[in-house]
Amino acid sequence: MNILVIGRGGREHAIIWSLKKSAKIKQIYCAPGNAGTAQLAENVDIGELEFARLVKFAQDKAIDLVVVGPDDPLAAGIVDEFEAAKIPVYGPRKNAAEIEGSKIFMKDLLRKYNIPTAKYETFTDYAAASAYLRQQPLPIVIKADGLAAGKGVAVCFTREEADRALEETMVDKSFGAAGDKVVIEEFLEGQEMSILAFVDGETVRVMSPAQDHKQVFDNDKGPNTGGMGTYSPLPHIAQSIIDDSIENIIKPTARAMVSEGRPFRGVLFAGLMITKDGPKTIEFNARFGDPETQVVLPRLKSDLLEIFLASINGTLHELDITWSSEAAVCVVLASGGYPGSYPKGFPIEGLEAADNSTDALIFHAGTAVKDGQVVTNGGRVLGIVGLGSDIAEARTRAYETADRITFKGKQNRTDIAAKALL
Repeated sequence: MNILVIGRGGREHAIIWSLKKSAKIKQIYCAPGNAGTAQLAENVDIGELEFARLVKFAQDKAIDLVVVGPDDPLAAGIVDEFEAAKIPVYGPRKNAAEIEGSKIFMKDLLRKYNIPTAKYETFTDYAAASAYLRQQPLPIVIKADGLAAGKGVAVCFTREEADRALEETMVDKSFGAAGDKVVIEEFLEGQEMSILAFVDGETVRVMSPAQDHKQVFDNDKGPNTGGMGTYSPLPHIAQSIIDDSIENIIKPTARAMVSEGRPFRGVLFAGLMITKDGPKTIEFNARFGDPETQVVLPRLKSDLLEIFLASINGTLHELDITWSSEAAVCVVLASGGYPGSYPKGFPIEGLEAADNSTDALIFHAGTAVKDGQVVTNGGRVLGIVGLGSDIAEARTRAYETADRITFKGKQNRTDIAAKALL
């Protein structure tokens, strides 16, 4: 089969790496891709939102399946475009992708169907939002309604922080039109957990849980990012809590989307908080998480292509999906200044030595090739994944490999997966 994967990050590199294991693969293209995807697929210089060019490319190359990685094209209706051209595509349609594209839609859906989430109110008027904010206890969470590259969320511990976050979102338009509407919600205390699931309507096949590290600095300090590292499985979280999340949050949400006339087909990603009152929903994403994918897919023993095809063909419920007991830990190497502004174009050294490791994987995120040299080309540059019999072993291997790689301004957290070892 000829496959087109759309996206340019570590998630797409991991998806291609996993797909390459399938005996049914003939050729994989990646649009637009990065320096890492170029090693496994043929990169195509077409942007994720250039729908007409992507559809024409798929037609010209006789593409048998399109896999959409990022949130923006899903929210903009790329799946509907490919379906209209009768090209098989894996991912949710526009009306289902709204579960990520609008936090207000997502929160209202959960409220309507009594699915556990934080208490909240929504606003389109800055003055009304500001007045409400002053009446709320701290800490408090302020979220831009629309997509903001994982950065449109502020957890505020002081009045000054809260006022500034609201003003930056609604008045200064730090996140553009995504901040025209906001959600102000209660702060949930506890441990975060990510559960991704292959979903086709009411059929839900969950993946192995993972835990992300959102803040840029150690000990969960600093501003939110797209994710600085992940690990899977979660040995310190009881299976009963994981089961509770699946039965009372993920499956009911899939059923709710069907009831709303927006059946979801693709990867449904639940960002959860394990509170003293049980798991509650922080967010839903309409695609593979980044960097969760980088630790979940290396643990998948089943054929990823078969799962995608079963979802499209309506036979997902018949599949037996199996997972390795092996642990995986991903450490993100980021550019200096991220998640704020950062320079690009610095040569990356040490990739060859790290590539020779049998216990680690390197997934490229923000990379490019310039004059034959791999250089930095984004905020999150590389995801270094260590594999091992348990979290401790996988963590050691991830950091050993990460330490061999250098580039100007390199920054990374040193405490990824530490919570699992307490």
